[in-house]
Amino acid sequence: MEHEVFAVLFLDSQLQLIEYQEMFRGTLASAAVPPREVVKEALKLNAGAIIMAHNHPSGTAEPSSSDCNLTTQIKDALGLIDVRVLDHIVVAGDRTTSFVERGLL
Repeated sequence: MEHEVFAVLFLDSQLQLIEYQEMFRGTLASAAVPPREVVKEALKLNAGAIIMAHNHPSGTAEPSSSDCNLTTQIKDALGLIDVRVLDHIVVAGDRTTSFVERGLL
């Protein structure tokens, strides 16, 4: 993929998939993701939890400081409406990095 894509899996309270959405597309280096848009969709879908994922066209699956900041912002915002963030996965080619496995979430 030539640009960054940010996607969210919206899950119900039993962690069953409600909907998968590619929410934002960005440039080669980033995708602008307003946390309020994720919150708005979670409320609209009555989600109980989410899993976020985005790709790094650069080829490195290491989370950037921007990735970490965004994850914290979204987790904090969703926490106010009792929606859990289960993971944030960075995809680069055939490699992935899980925030949970890394202890970042």
